[in-house]
Order: sequence, then structure tokens, then C-alpha cells
Amino acid sequence: MKRHLAWWGERALLVLVSVIVLFPIAWMFLTAFKRPRDAYSLSLDFSPTLQNFVTVFADPWNLGDMVLNSVIVATVTVLIAVPCASLAAYSFSRFRVRGRKFLFFLILSTQFIPAVVIVLPFFLMFRTLGLLDTRLALIVVNLAIVTPFVIWMIKGFIDAIPTDSEEAAMIDGASRLRVIKDIVLPMAAPGILTSSIFCFILTWNEFLFALILTRRDAVTLPVGLVSFRTERGDLWELMSAAGVMITVPIFIMALLIQKHFTRGMTAGAVK
Repeated sequence: MKRHLAWWGERALLVLVSVIVLFPIAWMFLTAFKRPRDAYSLSLDFSPTLQNFVTVFADPWNLGDMVLNSVIVATVTVLIAVPCASLAAYSFSRFRVRGRKFLFFLILSTQFIPAVVIVLPFFLMFRTLGLLDTRLALIVVNLAIVTPFVIWMIKGFIDAIPTDSEEAAMIDGASRLRVIKDIVLPMAAPGILTSSIFCFILTWNEFLFALILTRRDAVTLPVGLVSFRTERGDLWELMSAAGVMITVPIFIMALLIQKHFTRGMTAGAVK
């Protein structure tokens, strides 16, 4: 009887947690298709409309420009951060040099600094350089944020790769770069893909720096959500439509590479 009650208790707890987690997402998706008069109602009896998605792409919201900014900033950040982090992770994993652990800890310690502490120095630096409200400023900031995290992730995956094949290839005359290109990177591909996903998601969802460093030309999607707070109040139907535009690409990406994502997370969990 106790075992039976425990089984039902676990299932009830899982259902409760699932409802708590999924309810805001479901509410956002439903509200995105509601008319303004239905946005404040929890009723499922409403006439769906696509007008909200049309409205957010028109003046004065211009969500299309924000989508373009987010895509460019996130993509360029991934294309720069992942290759650089892969080489750095390989160095930390394979080379036994003095101060290696301290340097690795120093890189990781940058993740412990609250973003609000360093946003003002970045603002002053970019203002001096004339880079405020530019995509380049956001790319530089996001590189500083995600690169230490990606180094740490990829290092865990490379640590799990045996060194026997690398040593055999180098004995046969292969250079270090060729070993990395032909042996390490293919074996660490699931982990690198996983790191790329996390890097893209972190950059795509970044809010604080984009809020402080942009005004009009380089505004990204998360910051654009703030613009739906007007004198009429919060435009929940438009905000939800923009929220769908933010979350759907991440969901699609996760579904397309779910198998590689799971394999990468498992490979980096053990050595």
C-alpha cells in the first residue's frame, strides 16, 4: 500500500510541476492568437486571429528589424566563439603547462561576476569608441559572456576522448593541427554542437546588455518586448506574438538536433 501511494504521489507531483512549467508557455501561445478584447481572459472559447503577428511586423513595432538583429548577433557570436573556445579547450585538456589550472579557473571566474557590475564599463567603452547601438558592440559583449562557458563545456567533452588515436597519428607524422582537425573535432562533434546550441540560446535571450547598449538600430527581440508597454497598458496580445517569435526558433532547433544534443550531453558527463 505504501509503495502504491508513493507511486501515485510521484505521478501527482510530476503532473503538478509540469502544469506549473507549461502553463505560462501555453498561455503565451494562446494569447498570441487572441484579439485585444480576449487577451485578459483564460477562456479557450475565442476566435483565433493572425493579426497580432501582422501588427508586430508593421510600424511602429518593426519586429522584423529586431529579428534580423538577433539572428545576426547570435549567429556571428556562435561562429566566432565556438572555434576559438574549441582550440582553447583542447589546449587546457591536453597541454600540461604551469599555471594551467589557475588560468582555467581565472577564465571561469568571469562567469561569477554579476552582469550589472560590468555593464557600465562596457557602456563607457563603447560610447568612447562610438559603437553604442551597433551589432558589433553586442557581438563583443556576448563573446565575453559565452566564450568562458563554451570553453568549459567543450573541455569536458575533449577530456572524455582517449588520447591513444592522437598519439598514434602524431607518431605517424601528423601535425597537431591535423590531429585536431581529423581526429579530435569529429569525435567531439556532438559536444561542440551542444555547446553551440547553448551559446546560441544564451546570446538569443540576452537582455541586460542589449537594453543598455542599444537604442534603435541594434535592438534585439528580448528588448523589443519592452516596447509593448504603452500608455494603454501592457499589450499582451502583441507581447505574446513577439514571445512566440522568440521561442519558436529555439524549439525548432532543439527538435531538429535532439539526438545529437542528448549524445553530446551524455558524452560530456563522464570521462
